[in-house]
Amino acid sequence: MSQERKIKWLNDRRIRYRIDPINDKPTQDTTKYAYYANGTYECYHLFRSKAKITTYKSLKWHMLVLYYLNPDPDEELYTVFRFIADKENGFVTFFISEKILNNMIEDVFSQGGDPPSNRIRKVIFKDYSGLTPEEKMSIVGKLIGRASKVDQETIYQCMLDLNHSGKKITISKIAGLLDCSSRTIYRTMNKELTHEKTLLNEEV
Repeated sequence: MSQERKIKWLNDRRIRYRIDPINDKPTQDTTKYAYYANGTYECYHLFRSKAKITTYKSLKWHMLVLYYLNPDPDEELYTVFRFIADKENGFVTFFISEKILNNMIEDVFSQGGDPPSNRIRKVIFKDYSGLTPEEKMSIVGKLIGRASKVDQETIYQCMLDLNHSGKKITISKIAGLLDCSSRTIYRTMNKELTHEKTLLNEEV
């Protein structure tokens, strides 16, 4: 049985795990969403979807983001990292050895500080927008559908919004949202996107 994520533990300690773009300015900013025509790499929204961390690489990336967002003493972050890495707390799907975990944390403390590598985002919905899943997908389709071609960025955006809406990601749903054929989606997706599609669907 899947362990429920203990996000309250982070909230009680005022740990930041989300941040919207700071330097990048939206092309269109409404009360419901912000649209970045050229995309932004500055959006970090950890633990927003139900998908859990399934690899060492992903766990380290989450640690790097937390290190970047929280200028706290190393001792406090050390406790946070160990909490997240504990399978019983609902953030990861695997057990990690003490040695590997300690090495990973040491690497983060020595390498962290700069903005970690991140996927580009074009549409960022605001908290408590009041939009239904169907309305969100309609907005994404209209905004991103303006692009002259379907690319990996637009596909990833659609995958995120389907997941955030609690819907299973399928090729046909992505194609419908972007108003293109399923063949176009299959042709454009790479191994990384296919893998992320699987991860996002695991917890829906």
